Amino acid sequence: MTSIASVTLEVADPAAAERFLTTAFGLGGQVRLRASEAPSSGFRGFTLSLVVSQPANVDALVDAAVDAGAKTLKPAAKSLWGYGGVVQAPDGSIWQVASSSKKNTGPAARQIDEIVLLLGVEDVKASKQFYVDHGLAVAKSFGSKYVEFATGSGPVKLALYKRRGLAKLVGISPDGTGSHRLTVDSDAGTFTDPDGFAWATAPENASL
Repeated sequence: MTSIASVTLEVADPAAAERFLTTAFGLGGQVRLRASEAPSSGFRGFTLSLVVSQPANVDALVDAAVDAGAKTLKPAAKSLWGYGGVVQAPDGSIWQVASSSKKNTGPAARQIDEIVLLLGVEDVKASKQFYVDHGLAVAKSFGSKYVEFATGSGPVKLALYKRRGLAKLVGISPDGTGSHRLTVDSDAGTFTDPDGFAWATAPENASL
């Protein structure tokens, strides 16, 4: 089964981005950083989701991110599916923090249960088939709207969403040009998907 060890974000200032990730979310090897000045504007076509166990943990992580310099795109709030909020890091990456629970069961903690990379794609069915052809197994599929892959014990999960739908979900315009500024580090090999998302051989030192 394909495993995603980490994602690499291309940023203008890796030291500043690392400070943000450590201070806001306590992340280390799961999100790697590489210096880049690749042209990129608007929505970069992906989000990173931090899945937690309760609303208090959502609030703790969102508050820590804002204190570390993030911009609030959607304040944390209840919804039909649970509780969550969306922030944009100083480097431009978009982070969703969410819990399927609407009630707290304990003290607030910045404990992350899952990291999910959501790729916004033009054709979910075509991209799904592309990834199946590259060895990924489908865990959940909802027609042309959403696909979730089984990525084993790797610290990063993968899902596909319609690009416009994903932009609407996080509260921004779907328009964007230039580089995604993202590489997916896995054991699936080196390739680029139909929407221009790059995959590379994973480093060995990434873990949740």
